[in-house]
Amino acid sequence: MRVRAPRHRLKVFAAVAMTGALALAGCGANEDDGNDDKSEVEVFSWWTGPGEADGLKAMQADFAKKNPGTKFTNAAIAGGSGTQAKAVLASRLQNNKPPDSFQGHAGAELLDYIKAGQIEPLDDFYAENDLNSVYPKQLLDQISYKGHIYSVPVNIHRSNVLWYNPGILKDAGIDGPPESIAEFITALKAVDDKTDKVPLSLGAQWTADHLLENVLLGSLGTDAYNALWEPGADWDTPPVTKALHEFGQIMRYTTLEAASTDWQGAAKAVVDGKAAFNIMGDWAYGYFVGEAPNGLGKKLDTDFKYAPSPGTEGTYMWLSDSFTLPKNAPHRGGAIAWLKEVSSKEGQDLFNPKKGSIPARTDGDKSLYTGYLQYALERWTSPDIKLAGSFWHGVTANNKWHTDIDTAVGLFLQNKDVGKLQQGLVNAAKNSGQ
Repeated sequence: MRVRAPRHRLKVFAAVAMTGALALAGCGANEDDGNDDKSEVEVFSWWTGPGEADGLKAMQADFAKKNPGTKFTNAAIAGGSGTQAKAVLASRLQNNKPPDSFQGHAGAELLDYIKAGQIEPLDDFYAENDLNSVYPKQLLDQISYKGHIYSVPVNIHRSNVLWYNPGILKDAGIDGPPESIAEFITALKAVDDKTDKVPLSLGAQWTADHLLENVLLGSLGTDAYNALWEPGADWDTPPVTKALHEFGQIMRYTTLEAASTDWQGAAKAVVDGKAAFNIMGDWAYGYFVGEAPNGLGKKLDTDFKYAPSPGTEGTYMWLSDSFTLPKNAPHRGGAIAWLKEVSSKEGQDLFNPKKGSIPARTDGDKSLYTGYLQYALERWTSPDIKLAGSFWHGVTANNKWHTDIDTAVGLFLQNKDVGKLQQGLVNAAKNSGQ
């Protein structure tokens, strides 16, 4: 099934991620350095947590069956959203010691690697494996630069999901999940006033960045949110000021945990009955329902429920995990074999139900995607869904912009000054280089 959206949305969708960077010099055609060594493959990712590690293990087992003579080295680096892994990867690439393939979010996050000449275009790979017909055109647009494709997506995630504990909402006198930012703030206050539970759980600092993108989308609306990532966008406007003040109000009802907690601890607080709400991507679903020891074995509609994050009904804030082919990969043959696994229907259908995501391919086995994942697949392929790219997860902001936003949020967590936060975001946009 091909993902479709109305024509005018496709134009916005394609423009958001690539922005002014498309005007820069393009990359050449595929290159083959002659290294077809398939003796091993080192795969670099940040998939070490529950759900994602299980999905990678399942895909690795399938890879081993198809490539019995190839040694698989899992070079995953722990740290939610890849915060630690990207720093290690940057050092390796700068020192010309690339892994054979590395994980990267589809979209603007890849531009830095492309412009630095660190990854190869994959046009021939797509043609040889008949992939252009099984990936949605919109997604291919996001991973293309000057007409060349640079990564192989394995999944689609939704960033704007509100996970909540139905029992705590009942105790607080809340009838159902809040549908607007104003209702959300009211609900958080009710939990705070009427229960002894945490209103909104957060983990490491990046989960506050993730919360920010959801509040911006919910407050501004899809078109205005998407416009923030266009060239010359103005972040110093009354609507953005309003959204940031709402973010500040919401943050009063959270407890930011230590970095070691990461997203898992914050999400677990909801299903354990310690927190009412958590806004996190749908990888949390794989963690919630996965089997022990890595999963929690919780029950949908009993231990937790879900809804679009407040104010975002009808919008899919998306991101995609993908894999690349670094230039001068030590075992290029092994890397190509891994990319074949990542792009295969079998590999994606093994990986995604465990990860808590839906396949990037349009021909996945629908029967494997149940519960929340059935809902996600239906929404992603709905003709009336609006699309917004996750800035925190690489779709709309390059690495510099991403880092500068994180710095502004980190300062806000210390000083709680919305004015300084907005000025930091204004400066981040002006200095992004996109």
